[in-house]
Amino acid sequence: MLTTVVVVVVVVYGALVAGMYLGQRKLLYVPGQVLPSPEAAGVPEMSPVPLATADGLVLMSWYAAPPPGRPTLVYLHGNGGTIGDRGYKVRPYLDAGLGVLLVEYRGYGGNPGSPTEPGLYEDGRAALAFLEAQGTRSNQIILYGESLGSGVAIHLAAEMARAGSPVAALTLEAPLSSVVDIGAAHYPYVPVRWLLKDRFESAAKIGGVSAPVLVVHGERDSVVPIRFGRTLFAAAQEPKKAVWIAEAAHNDLAEYGLAEAVLAFLVERGAIRPEREPTVMKMP
Repeated sequence: MLTTVVVVVVVVYGALVAGMYLGQRKLLYVPGQVLPSPEAAGVPEMSPVPLATADGLVLMSWYAAPPPGRPTLVYLHGNGGTIGDRGYKVRPYLDAGLGVLLVEYRGYGGNPGSPTEPGLYEDGRAALAFLEAQGTRSNQIILYGESLGSGVAIHLAAEMARAGSPVAALTLEAPLSSVVDIGAAHYPYVPVRWLLKDRFESAAKIGGVSAPVLVVHGERDSVVPIRFGRTLFAAAQEPKKAVWIAEAAHNDLAEYGLAEAVLAFLVERGAIRPEREPTVMKMP
C-alpha cells in the first residue's frame, strides 16, 4: 500500500513538473493583444512607429521625439499587458520635457512573434537602433525597466557599456535579481533552477553597467519581494541610489511618488535639466 502511494505521488509530482516546464513561457509572459490608440491611453503626442528587429520582425511601438537637447526615456515594460497600459506611467516624463519610446515586445499588442528572453533582448536592440537612426546618441538615452523589463534594460545597459557607449542612466522599477530567484520563491517545491529556459540573470549582469543606477521598490511587493531588489542593488556599481517605499506593493508604485523619485534622480545625476514640473496622472 505504501509503495502504491509513493508511486502515485511521484507520478503526480512528475506530471506537475513536466506541465510547468512545458508551459513555463505561458506562466512568465502574459501579453495583452488589444492595443488602444495613444490618445485613448492618455499620451496623444505619441505616435506608432515600427521597430525592425535583427531576426526579421516589425514591432509597432509608440514614440514621442524629445525637444532639442533633451534625452529620450526608453520604457521597457513588465511581463503583462501592453504599452497601452503604461500611458499614465510615462505621462510625467513627457510633461518633464523628455522624449519617450514605449517599446512593445514581440507577441504583445498584436505584434508578430512569441516572447522569449533572447527575443526581448532583440526587441530592445531594435529600439536602440531606431533611436540611433533618429540621431539620438547613447548619452541621450535613459533606459527604464519595469519589473521583468528590468532584465531587458540591464542587459542592454551592460551591452552598451561594453561597447564603450554607456547610456545616461538606468532606472529600475520593482526589478528582479533573476527569474530563477523569483521562480524558486514562488514555487519552492519545483526545481526551477534546473528547468527555466528564460532566466534573466540581472544580478550577474548589473555590475557591468557603468551608468548611474536607480532602483525603486515597494516593501510590500509580493510579486517580486523586495529582498531581490536589494540583492540587485547591492550588485550594482556606483553611482547608484535606492528608494525603498514602505507602503508600496508591486503595481502601485506610481501612487507613492515613483515618477518624482525618477525625475529627481535624473536631475541629481545630470541626465536632465529641470525645465518643467511633471504632471502625475492618476492610474485609471
